[in-house]
Amino acid sequence: MRTPSGARPTAVGPRPKTPKSHPPGGAPVAEARPGRALPTWAWALPPVIALSLVFLYPLGLVVKQSLTPDGADGLSLAPYQDVFASHAFRDALWTTVWLAAGSTAGCLVLGFVLALVIAFVPFPGGKAVARFIDVFLSFPSFLITLALLFIYGTVGMANGLWTDVTGAHTGPFQFLTTPWGVLLAEITYFTPFVMRPLLAAFSQLDTAQLEVASSLGARPARIVRQVVLPEALPALAAGGSLVLVMCLNEFGIVLFTGAKGVTTLPMLVYSKAILESDYPAACVVAVVNIAISVGLYGLYRVVSRRAGA
Repeated sequence: MRTPSGARPTAVGPRPKTPKSHPPGGAPVAEARPGRALPTWAWALPPVIALSLVFLYPLGLVVKQSLTPDGADGLSLAPYQDVFASHAFRDALWTTVWLAAGSTAGCLVLGFVLALVIAFVPFPGGKAVARFIDVFLSFPSFLITLALLFIYGTVGMANGLWTDVTGAHTGPFQFLTTPWGVLLAEITYFTPFVMRPLLAAFSQLDTAQLEVASSLGARPARIVRQVVLPEALPALAAGGSLVLVMCLNEFGIVLFTGAKGVTTLPMLVYSKAILESDYPAACVVAVVNIAISVGLYGLYRVVSRRAGA
């Protein structure tokens, strides 16, 4: 092929590709490809389904049964009217409330005193006692009641020692099958639930405040009242709210003490469902108990959030 004068021949063909630059490491950069991301509601679907099957569906059956009188086809409020009008329900509600309130008050006082001793009074084995409180929280409630029966029961060690010394036929300790025995068992079992948040609050307390108050001549009672107690109030409120909720739903302690004259709402549910086969009435009492517990748990969450703030 002839070319014009002064012009260089050009090669005919495809242009060479410019090599792509690589990062210093030498590995090529992969091109990002748009992928399909799952929507947010899809991640929440499995736990919602599991919660519905395990908890919400049985709870719905309880509520439905409470609105269904025996032999009736439709829903009715007659079971609620019958239960609310019964003397047994009012007695059980009052017993549940005063036992829970009394146990909570006893746990607050005893737990505050014991937490003060463990946190601020040096003694051998103090750390071991604090660790034992964490282990104690895992104990079942009936185990503590069983231990009290071995000590204060009708044939317990205290009554046995009394009869051996005096020669009497029976011992003087017969309170365990009364409401006072239930109160003692609940205070014994639930006090560590108050001590745990108190010990955590005391561990964050600035000891310089205690030293300054002591150097200014303040007595221990005044230091506790004006320095320690204000810092412990959120933890006391959180622990007390939790104990109150748990005491309202306690069943094992009342059952194992054998207190026949003590009927709480959980015991009334057991009696209506198992002994009398009155399932609508049992479900009504259960719904009332759930409503009270949920309301108090909401209060506990609010108090706990303020305590952690």
